[in-house]
Amino acid sequence: MRKRNFLFLSLLLVAGTSWAVVTSRSHPVPDITRDGTGLVQVHPAPIASEFRNPWTPEMEQEFWQRANVALRRYAGRNYGNTHSENEKRSYALAMYDLVGGDRQKALTFLQSPDVQEADHAHTEGIDYYYAFTLKGQIRKYFLFGEWLDSVYRQRMFRGAKRWTEADPNGRPHPVYGLGEGTGVDWDIRRRGGWVDSRNTDGLRAMREVAIYLMAEETGNEAVRQLYHRKLQDYVGSLYQIGMGEWDSENYHGHTLTAYLNLYDFAQEPAVKRLGKAALDWFMAAGAVKYYRGGFGGPTKRDYGGGNMVFRSSAASLLWLYFGDTPQPNPWPDRESIYALTSSYRPPQAVVALARKQFAKPVELWSAKPIYENWKPGGRDRPTYWETTFFGHTYQMGSVVSAFADGDVGPFKLMATNRQRGMDYFVVNTGDRSNLMGKKPGDQIGQFQNLLLWLRPAGMPFRFQWPRSAQVETENGIWFLRFEQTWLAIRPINLEAKPFPASPDKEWIDRYPEEVQFQATSTGNSYSGFALEVGEPQSDGNYPRFKQRVKANQKIDLTGLSEGRVELRGSQGKRLGLIHNAQNELPIVLRDGMRHDWRQHRDLYRTIGRSQPISLGWKQGTLQVRAGGQVFQQTYRPSNFTNPMPPR
Repeated sequence: MRKRNFLFLSLLLVAGTSWAVVTSRSHPVPDITRDGTGLVQVHPAPIASEFRNPWTPEMEQEFWQRANVALRRYAGRNYGNTHSENEKRSYALAMYDLVGGDRQKALTFLQSPDVQEADHAHTEGIDYYYAFTLKGQIRKYFLFGEWLDSVYRQRMFRGAKRWTEADPNGRPHPVYGLGEGTGVDWDIRRRGGWVDSRNTDGLRAMREVAIYLMAEETGNEAVRQLYHRKLQDYVGSLYQIGMGEWDSENYHGHTLTAYLNLYDFAQEPAVKRLGKAALDWFMAAGAVKYYRGGFGGPTKRDYGGGNMVFRSSAASLLWLYFGDTPQPNPWPDRESIYALTSSYRPPQAVVALARKQFAKPVELWSAKPIYENWKPGGRDRPTYWETTFFGHTYQMGSVVSAFADGDVGPFKLMATNRQRGMDYFVVNTGDRSNLMGKKPGDQIGQFQNLLLWLRPAGMPFRFQWPRSAQVETENGIWFLRFEQTWLAIRPINLEAKPFPASPDKEWIDRYPEEVQFQATSTGNSYSGFALEVGEPQSDGNYPRFKQRVKANQKIDLTGLSEGRVELRGSQGKRLGLIHNAQNELPIVLRDGMRHDWRQHRDLYRTIGRSQPISLGWKQGTLQVRAGGQVFQQTYRPSNFTNPMPPR
């Protein structure tokens, strides 16, 4: 009798195991609280201490004060629709209502039939195709799934199980195959397949994280292991060579929030560690470029729309974590919903780095990989070289490479403004209002607070600065007085005075507190400008800065017809630039020594009084020292390989 009972129990266990493979598992719902002041906080399920970066109660309270700015802005909005990849907006807005608004309205929308349901019939009508949609689907299913109707939730599960039974990337779509080749770039008819196959950092992150998590959830072990390896490869490349879509003011946050999903929902500890390692890297990279609500210096995939405090998508998202602004953000990033429903917090040292809590002045050299670095040879060497100088009241950055690049912002300066947070000074060439792109012929040299920009004559220069800046011209030098930062600009074969430009209406509407000026070339060889930046810590006061520049600054233009120029700063440093006619990589001389771009290889290397961040080329150890805190993360594949037994 006992033997028969044992056999019966064994059959139940086997049946139970089989049942578990084909049905969704339970996931804890977040605890959402509201205190007496109306402050909403989201508390996801507790996460093990090994995966957490500890924060102080004060930091956590400040985070929620900022997060509630986003909740108030986006709760109660019209969601929009589910056509194509529109869920990047509509799902985010619905989830704001799940947290702080009309929960039933949000749940009704999140479970409504997809507009293109017929195109997704092979995945139970659930849209697992569009990358931006995937990011929202993952958080909807794993974080809010217990609030969904059980029938709909099981439908999502069955669709995901079918979706991950084989690698969906490159698998011919049942209707469109591998695409018809016509239509918009992201359209399912044009590209076909079972999932968006584009390979920007952000889209790849959304795709690979979603496939991994759904394969893990549904027990499709071969695909789970495949995507575990893909995630290892990507995160490892961050720590070895960096990111192809580096420091994008538009897209940095999209990649970061995709990895919040991996961190929050991966069951396999090694994969959760991958999520944390990626997020720590993204946060450190963002902290370098974040400044008091701005995001500046050189940036890849820069479309000219973020050149004002809080206007950058990256800055508006990172503001939730970093703060350091005198006023609330009027434009919190819509993707903030992923941050405020996540357990992840960046290391305290990284927060201090973003707030520039380290000894200054200091210069930072950075190297960046080619955009499509997954292609053969893409990881062999850097292709962009960046210089950033951190003063006490500003940070200024520029980039060089051997080729022009239409979506790289080559130069920006961000200066402290106690009321706004910060002010931008942006320069570029050409006739377009939005100051984007590294143009052919534009070559820059930088040495700490000195900068030279030279190009063949003919194309005008455009300058953006705040209306509040005072502008004077003395001794042929343009002096710009920001609140605590001062600029001396010496034109080279440019008009003696810049004149107001006529930017388009879109620019004027976006930047009501900024102005644009233009200067056209006057010679027939090379034109450009020399820049020196001062502040109280180096020059005392503005009149003394002006006097010192007029008395001591020198510029040697005797070799200008051959593209050679040298600037001697008011305090004796010398910066030389020789325009390279063979490619776009200039020869730069710093105090007479030629700068060797071959030695400028580290992802982050600081020269100065402190070492706030370091990460060597193909070394794998990120270290951040700021605010009295030290954070170190080393990527070794063995740390992120711990195969989980099949579910």
